[in-house]
This record gives sequence, structure tokens and C-alpha cells, in this order.
Amino acid sequence: MKLIGFFNRDGGTFKTTDMDAYEMKAEQVFRDAGHDFEGLVVSGSEVVAAMERAARRDDIDGIVAGGGDGTISAAAAVAWKNGVALGVIPAGTMNLFARSLRLPLDIWQVLDVLATGEVDHVDIGSANGRPFIHQFSAGLHARMVRYRNAYSYRSRIGKISASIRAALGVVFNPPEFDVDFEAEGVRERRHISAISVSNNPFGANTLLYADDLRGGELGFYTARPLRPLGVARLAIDMLRGRFRENADVMVMHTREVHLHFPKLRSLANCVVDGELLPLERDVALKLHAGELRVMVKQSTATRAAEEDSISSAVV
Repeated sequence: MKLIGFFNRDGGTFKTTDMDAYEMKAEQVFRDAGHDFEGLVVSGSEVVAAMERAARRDDIDGIVAGGGDGTISAAAAVAWKNGVALGVIPAGTMNLFARSLRLPLDIWQVLDVLATGEVDHVDIGSANGRPFIHQFSAGLHARMVRYRNAYSYRSRIGKISASIRAALGVVFNPPEFDVDFEAEGVRERRHISAISVSNNPFGANTLLYADDLRGGELGFYTARPLRPLGVARLAIDMLRGRFRENADVMVMHTREVHLHFPKLRSLANCVVDGELLPLERDVALKLHAGELRVMVKQSTATRAAEEDSISSAVV
């Protein structure tokens, strides 16, 4: 394959990495595996534009993106819109998409896996046409991100610390709002504190990422109005990977869901793949099954298919 790698020098692990050495290593690994590969180290402010320019070229088969979840989300959007393959180098704090793809989280080890792997087709979601690989959310999560962004931090530990402080702030000041939704022929209004729509249902893990991105369904979650104790209980259940058992959480699986916020405040926010954005009054969320091409470990697609077959047989 003809590939171009984009390494965000401002992203997570790369901040403390010798990027010249990393670029040289990446080029060696991919070329040894038979690929035509060029690596570029770019700043966070330049990485998206650079990927977009490359993906529009007629002679490019794929892009390899290294950085945090924000960089990877942007790279997935570029790859999806241009029909090229995406390789993921997890250099961020959570690396949720890489976890869903079952990739190594070590930035050096993943080079060999991508270079000798295969291309699989996975799902991607969209919110009013904006692609997302993880989730769209409003309410508790958006307020926590807004609080976190108000703190200053320059490292992974600093970001985690800011997230903890923000989470505590939300516990004592949970939001409440109305949402009208339509999904699977159901129309309903709910008064809630949180809403989340994920690219495939979340697995039973503490970080809330999908175990399989080939299921063809959105996960649709809402939480009833919560008081501080209820928020704390929900947080504990999330950390245990058992939030579905929480009595305040309602769960649906659907291909599409349409949301309407009848009493939207002018400064209301949502979060799309970790990025805080203004919340629109009407949001159409869709699942685009198998439309994103990704580079994964050899035989990952085969194993996933076999697991799906076994699961279906058991059911």
C-alpha cells in the first residue's frame, strides 16, 4: 500500500518521544513490510489539514495517524470521507478507538502490527453529518468536559487530575433537561441528566468503549434526573463496567435516532469524540455500517467473525 503517516508531536505520548527517531523507525518498519511509506511529524494545529490534503490524492491507499483520541477521530473522518484506509497509532490518554480495534497500546509495538496486518471494514457514526468513532453525548459528560477544559494541564497526569476534579464538580451540580427522541418506531419525551449515543454498544469495561465495531447498531443511553448521590452511584457502576444494571439508566440499540431538545439553552454543549461543541436543537444520529476501512492485526477480522458466529449459535 502507498501510505502517509502523520504523527502529532503535540499528542500525549509523542510529547516525550524523540520524534525524529520515531519517524525513521516507522518508515523502516512499513517499508520492510513492502509498503510505500512516508512519515511526517506535524503540530496539532496542522495535522488535520495535512491529512485532508493527502487523502484527496489519487495515489494514496491510506493514512496512518498518531496522536490522541481527537487526532484519531479527525483522521477517521478524513479516511471515511475519502474512502482510504486508516492506521491508528495510539499516543493519547484513553486511546478508545485503538482499544476497540484490539491494537497494541504501545506506540512502537503497534508499528509492526499495522505494517504486517490487514484491512478490515468497521462501523462509523455521524451526528448531523459529522462523523464520530466513539460517541455523541450531552448532559453529565458535556458538563464534565466543560469543567475540565477550564483547568490548565500539560501532561497526561495533569489531564487525569483535571478530569477527576471536573467529575467531582458534576457530582454536586448535575444537569437536568428534556429530550424528545424517535428510534425504532418509538417516540418519547424524557426528562434526563445524561444522554449518550455510541458507535456500537459499549462493552463491559470501565472506559466505555465498544468491544466490537462491526455490530451495525448505535448504543443509545439516557439517565433519569440525578441528585449527587445518584451521580456518584452511576460513576461507581461505570467504573465497575456494570452501568447497565443501574436503575436510572435506560438502554436501546438502534441504527438511527433523532433527538430534539425543546428547551435548549443558548450555551448548551455536547461532546463528540471528546470535543466540546455547541449543542444543536435537533440532532440526527446514524450508524454507517462497515463504511470505515481500518488497518488491524492479521486475522483480527476472521476472529471477530468467528466470535460473532459462536455468539449467534449460543443465542
